[in-house]
Amino acid sequence: MENNNTSKHHYFYAVGLSYKKADAEIRGKFSLDAAAKTRLLEQAKNEGIESLIVTSTCNRTEIYGYAEHPFQLIKLICENSQGSVESFQKVGFVYKNQEAISHMFRVGTGLDSQILGDFEIIAQIRNSFSQSKSLGLANAFMERLVNAVIQASKKIKTDTEISSGATSVSFAAVRYIINNVQDIGNKNILLFGTGKIGRNTCENLVKHTKNEHITLINRTKEKAEKLAGKLNLIVKDYSELHLELQKADVVVVATGAQNPTIDKAILNLKKPILILDLSIPKNVHENVEEIEGVTLIHMDYLSQLTDETLENRKKHIPAAEAIIEEIKEEFITWTKGRKFAPTINALKAKLNAIKTSELDFQSKKISNFNEEQAEIISNRIIQKITTHFANHLKDDDTMVDESIEWIEKVFKIGATTK
Repeated sequence: MENNNTSKHHYFYAVGLSYKKADAEIRGKFSLDAAAKTRLLEQAKNEGIESLIVTSTCNRTEIYGYAEHPFQLIKLICENSQGSVESFQKVGFVYKNQEAISHMFRVGTGLDSQILGDFEIIAQIRNSFSQSKSLGLANAFMERLVNAVIQASKKIKTDTEISSGATSVSFAAVRYIINNVQDIGNKNILLFGTGKIGRNTCENLVKHTKNEHITLINRTKEKAEKLAGKLNLIVKDYSELHLELQKADVVVVATGAQNPTIDKAILNLKKPILILDLSIPKNVHENVEEIEGVTLIHMDYLSQLTDETLENRKKHIPAAEAIIEEIKEEFITWTKGRKFAPTINALKAKLNAIKTSELDFQSKKISNFNEEQAEIISNRIIQKITTHFANHLKDDDTMVDESIEWIEKVFKIGATTK
């Protein structure tokens, strides 16, 4: 695919890393919280980058944007996270132009998600675009692309069953607890963190275990109280975390902290305990496994669990891919038209100038010259010529940039894509 930017020296890239090659520890180093995302966008703007969006979830950190070289975007990620260029080179990816576009479509429609058919990422992309647009970092190309991805996501969710059935990290966590903890209905369960994954896990725990001994703790107590009010659960202050850990049989950690909030120093256990860490970066230090009776499970393990629901979802991948191809083709057709339209308009203006000059010359040279009829015929010829050029530029096999350059050189016209 050709370059879509105003400058022929800039290209559209997708750079980042995901669960496919980077484990939870590495992903944690490259994760970007809200403040880091804002800093990254402001830095990009100061460095003259025209259009860019950034997403960072528990499964991936990615940038989509224009640059002369992908290292400009890789540098932005590394300088605003705890990741290094060396680590990125080992686990990161770089996609350019059409590959980058295809990647965004697969990510936004849940085909590239750690759990197939997970549509939560599309909200992240939408929010990321809104933030970039508010900072003047989203051009017409990016806006059209994001809208196309959103359209594909909605159509796949509506027209296929790729997101059918209950399967998510939170559901996998609850299923693991049920399958591995006897008499779960009478065990003490502690949920630390009430973000989106924490809320979903809590709701699934209540629904599937019928447990009446679930305690919530959150750094902001009001958020925990709001969730507890809906589910009739117990809320404790953050200062009581170390005490509640001693009582718990099962602990689910789903906080957004950048460093571990639980380690062996605050555990004083008198009985076995199962700890599930659903956080990125990891919020439970691995040293807790040095304590006898502790079982630590991380979300990466839970995400690998497959069942009939996921197997059934795989059957709908071809239908989802067909929808993506249809909408992506419409988008690419738009980008090509947007690219060569100024050249076609300039060509038409040049031919009209030639026509006007020639008709003026002939009207003075030829007696009884029918200028009106000559105008009609000339306009039809110009329309046919420009249509031929436009059809050539629309052809999938056409090297658009080279063809535009050739047309502009032959007809001595200048046109810049706006």
